Amino acid sequence: MAADPKPEPRGTPERPRIDSPAEARRKMRDAAEARQTDGKILRDLAYVTNGHERHKLDLYLPKNATNAPLIVWIHGGAWLEGDKDRTPAQIFVEEGYAVASINYRLSQHAVFPAQIIDCKSAIRWLRVHAKDYGYNPDRMVAWGTSAGGHLVALLGTAGDVKEFDTGENLGVSSRVQAVVDFFGPTDFTQMSRFPSTIKHDAPDSPESKLIGGAVPDNRAKAARANPITYVTADDPPFLIMHGDKDQLVPVNQSELLEAALKKAGVDVTFHVVKGAGHGFGGPEINEKVRAFLAKHITK
Repeated sequence: MAADPKPEPRGTPERPRIDSPAEARRKMRDAAEARQTDGKILRDLAYVTNGHERHKLDLYLPKNATNAPLIVWIHGGAWLEGDKDRTPAQIFVEEGYAVASINYRLSQHAVFPAQIIDCKSAIRWLRVHAKDYGYNPDRMVAWGTSAGGHLVALLGTAGDVKEFDTGENLGVSSRVQAVVDFFGPTDFTQMSRFPSTIKHDAPDSPESKLIGGAVPDNRAKAARANPITYVTADDPPFLIMHGDKDQLVPVNQSELLEAALKKAGVDVTFHVVKGAGHGFGGPEINEKVRAFLAKHITK
């Protein structure tokens, strides 16, 4: 019988290469540009003069845009990370929508209300420059996920809260005409009452870092950051979606916001995504967003 072949010598296994944050952002940008076949993409437009490095936005414009409705995308990331380069809303550009994807100061840069101040500054800048880029300043919808969902909900409910309007372009409104909130926190003081893999009341939780102290010890600061605090009857229509298996932001956060909006008489549509955790997508989800946009900002 022939001898078994000798095993190949084994060297030190090669470690997988991990992209730097800058490389990862570049790859996301390249992928975004590859997906957009018509129109143009404008990168890193400063919406605050001589502002923070995060005071920038990207514009995705449809071909021959003249009066396009505008989707303002606000990224998630626990107010600690995330970037405007990944923009799922870009899929709507080929359907005639313009898309603005914005960065904002993270909690390590500044505590709340810096984040909503930045979002409102971006909305005002976008409204001032609408004619320059061919979208309609009166047909804006804010769409975000997780921490971005929290911020778009605040844009919807605190659109008339003037203390969050500071800086430039104060002569124009920072209100939006509709809100698409995917699994965003809405009442920090009630997050710990429901199952979660995050201890939301802990001093190092994302919510506590955002407001600058542990939520239980800073209830007034938490209330100031809660979209529910500002709900009034004149708020714009809301589409809320949340997975019923979300272990990061409990689904009760969307249930609470829906109840508050309904009580105030605001037009709200709430879809619970069965079996979904903290994140979901696909044609069915996009179709629900598409139907909401068609009803509220394209008519």
